[in-house]
Amino acid sequence: MKSKHGFFTRMVHGAHFDDKYLAVTPPIYQTSTFAFKNAQHGADCFSGEADGYIYTRLGNPTIRSLENSVASLEGGFGGIAVASGMAAVTTVYMAYLAAGSHIVSSAAVYGPSRGVLEKHFSRFGVESSFVETSDIALVEAALKPNTKILYIETPANPTIAITDIAACAKLAKSRGILLVVDNTFCSPYLQQPLALGADIVLHSITKFINGHADVVGGVIVTKTPEDHKLLYGVMTQMGPCMDPHQAYLVTRGLKTLALRIERAQQNAIILADYLEKHPKIAWVRYPGLVSHPQHELAKRQQSGPGAMISFGVKGGFDSGATLMNNVKLAALAVSLGGIETLIQHPASMTHSKVGAADKLAAGITDDLVRLSVGIEDVADLIEDLEQALQLV
Repeated sequence: MKSKHGFFTRMVHGAHFDDKYLAVTPPIYQTSTFAFKNAQHGADCFSGEADGYIYTRLGNPTIRSLENSVASLEGGFGGIAVASGMAAVTTVYMAYLAAGSHIVSSAAVYGPSRGVLEKHFSRFGVESSFVETSDIALVEAALKPNTKILYIETPANPTIAITDIAACAKLAKSRGILLVVDNTFCSPYLQQPLALGADIVLHSITKFINGHADVVGGVIVTKTPEDHKLLYGVMTQMGPCMDPHQAYLVTRGLKTLALRIERAQQNAIILADYLEKHPKIAWVRYPGLVSHPQHELAKRQQSGPGAMISFGVKGGFDSGATLMNNVKLAALAVSLGGIETLIQHPASMTHSKVGAADKLAAGITDDLVRLSVGIEDVADLIEDLEQALQLV
């Protein structure tokens, strides 16, 4: 999906298909099935000789438009839209992992991305290792002859650790291993994993790509047609397809992606500085701060520090709970990447099912609070945090 146009132009105009009525916005083809012109047309569609539509699980014009738009923004061959972020993750796992195979993943990763490996893929003979992928030496040490996937999430959820995508790509290529990058925290606007050597990139488009906390969805983008064909086949057989109305809403959100991120990022830069100077805050992890361990890497790898902040409140778990129980503007809720500011406590919420030792190894401490910064007036966000911190 290469294009001569810039990011903002592609974001607004997407990969719009030809429409009979020249609609400016891609129409919603809310249909389960499509009729054929005649028997030969049907045969040609099933054989792939005609680029027609058969059944929405197998493809739909509204969904195709979104897939092509995201693939264009990521600089990939093609996209595969699915019903949730976890549908994207499990489709990739299912396509490349088999009994006797091994996957190395970031230790600090979205909880269910790890949980589905440990609780379900393990039942079928798939082995998994979780390491701090920001340390390339640990990544190399974890690889085995049967490793099929190196799966990284950068910035990591919820620690905001940064993994060197290019270094991982070089290592994976030398071993014949597939590099998969969860790009949810940055979106294609701030980070381009395929250009840095990744083979596959995926997103929970519930987050920044949609951006309005009203749709659950996922997308996979591949670098090559071969990987796209394999993954698309797995998706259509397993059935986690996206709904056309879902795709329409995400397409609408996608058109303001960069504008929303720019505003939220501006707020996050100010908030991170405020938090780092606050006497009741023990530490702050934000790529835009010089104090971030991978600050220089983030500057090279990302086009901006993003809108996600993690920090620790002095006093640990109880102090963090006090903070979250007393914010009034920020919503105490999971998810991220919307226009509203969300705050949550990973140890008791999103990562509560990860064992204590595994959480500690991944850097997910009991005092860690994750803040997804929205587009509100930053002065109001600071006032909200300040009044809550006064009660800690």
